[in-house]
Amino acid sequence: MSFLALRASLRKAPLSAARASRALRTPTFRKYSTEVPPQKSNTALFAGLGAAAVGGIAFYVYTSNSNAAKEAGTAVRSGVQSAKAAANFVPSKEDYQKVYNRIAEVMDEAADKDYDDGSYGPVFLRLAWHSSGTYDKESGTGGSNYATMRFEPESLHGANAGLHVAREVMEGIKKEYPWISYGDLWTLGGVCAIQEMGGPKIPWRPGRIDGFAAQVTPDGRLPDGAQGAAHLRNIFYRMGFNDQEIVALSGAHALGRCHRDRSGFDGPWTFSPVTVSNEYYRLLLEEKWVWRKWDGPKQLQDKNSKSLMMLPSDYALIQDKSMKKWVDAYAKDQDLWFNDFSDVISRLFELGVPTSQFVSSDKWVIKSTDEQ
Repeated sequence: MSFLALRASLRKAPLSAARASRALRTPTFRKYSTEVPPQKSNTALFAGLGAAAVGGIAFYVYTSNSNAAKEAGTAVRSGVQSAKAAANFVPSKEDYQKVYNRIAEVMDEAADKDYDDGSYGPVFLRLAWHSSGTYDKESGTGGSNYATMRFEPESLHGANAGLHVAREVMEGIKKEYPWISYGDLWTLGGVCAIQEMGGPKIPWRPGRIDGFAAQVTPDGRLPDGAQGAAHLRNIFYRMGFNDQEIVALSGAHALGRCHRDRSGFDGPWTFSPVTVSNEYYRLLLEEKWVWRKWDGPKQLQDKNSKSLMMLPSDYALIQDKSMKKWVDAYAKDQDLWFNDFSDVISRLFELGVPTSQFVSSDKWVIKSTDEQ
């Protein structure tokens, strides 16, 4: 057995314990249960940097004052110079696999630091999600292309509270692999989190470039957990998603927990917050949810154990007829959800990235650690 496979099996041990605990709590508990296309030349990555730099200069000249435009132009020229200097190294799929493997290793380091439930995976996924979910299809702004959460005020937006943890951990990986863009690193981190915590394969490809502070997105583009179905439609329709895709993406709440000192909300959604499963949907339907009596924001808790929580935006999924039918479907069929979730989150991670920037016309399937 390889080191990576051994580490993967050790990671899954506590997950099995969590599942067993859930099984004892309720008899209705269910256990969780291609070949990559030939590598194409990705010299276009560096050509894309140059093309994006030209477009970036035009953007700043149009939207900024003369000083900002001058500063941006200098930064763009510096970026192009760096790309030329790095042109002797054209990263291959194998190089990105190495970055993935390193992310998987770092995910486990959370256990040594007593972070949350022993994994950085959930916060890595949230970073990838929030850096991509700012996309506006009407203006063509936002999305994962420029990794603008590196800058204020976007880094300080309420929906991004606590994501400094993920960005700081990712910064250490960026120093080890300086050739990868932040957008590629963050979204690859989301892919790694899903795959390493028992989820489906997430097709992914590199090609995002790093932008500048002037390209930060306005506040209010990410979901507010205190809102209902109308708000969810406003947020997700703006990205180009429909009701079914809203529900499919919401299943990511199987992972992680809310923190009082970040969002104001508190607690995990499921009994195993480091395992990707359809338990989020099953719990929404099968548990009795009551409003929590506390001094925090309005949220629900399960009546039996009082250890789980749901946000008003989660509960809205079973109050809305169009959305509830998909909650029902995913609660009954985890494979169906895995398939739909894989498709929609893969598209989410590519929002805002011009097709011409990607280094391959086909998406890649990165191997999980237990496949190596």
